[in-house]
Amino acid sequence: MIIGVDFDNTIATYGDLMYKIAVGAGFVNKNVVANKQAIRNAIRALPDGEKKWRIVQAKAYGPYMKEAKLIEGVWTFFTNLKKMGIPVYIISHKTEYADFDPSKTNLRKAALSWMEEKKFFSENGLGLCEDNVRFGATRIEKLEWIKHLGCSHFIDDLEEVFREPDFPGAVRKILYSPLSIKTSLADIEALSSWDSIYENIFGRLN
Repeated sequence: MIIGVDFDNTIATYGDLMYKIAVGAGFVNKNVVANKQAIRNAIRALPDGEKKWRIVQAKAYGPYMKEAKLIEGVWTFFTNLKKMGIPVYIISHKTEYADFDPSKTNLRKAALSWMEEKKFFSENGLGLCEDNVRFGATRIEKLEWIKHLGCSHFIDDLEEVFREPDFPGAVRKILYSPLSIKTSLADIEALSSWDSIYENIFGRLN
């Protein structure tokens, strides 16, 4: 068993941070719900909305990355894998730089620094090797890493990743869906929390 896990919005959550950025930029009012989907939908409805949404993303994943939060249940999940000696890889579709970030913050280094600060790489933390974090500049590169690393399971918050024709067929597809949005595909298991993901995977082994 080898577990693969997406990073953005699967391990790190940006709802409060994106709310702060979007309100500060005047893209949304303070009444918008502080979650990624609500903020994205509100901004995309604006004139030139796609560009404005990408500006918010660039700031959240770059210079403001340190303010992102760890999703509840992730730490326990990774700790249990460490105790059981089960390999885990973080595999992220992430370019080095964002088009709409004038600070030119390296997005990959920002993510790694965030993980380091959260003790992902500390022996008294999760004890994960930095080499167990892989980035793909495109979604296809991400899928190639999933296949190359031999993942038996992959956990992602985006259903479209699993819908890709090149997604490895033998890999169990687990959709992290905190809003309990159901999937229409029979081979994707949609689960709303990390506790339920753990129970789903390891309940089959016990």
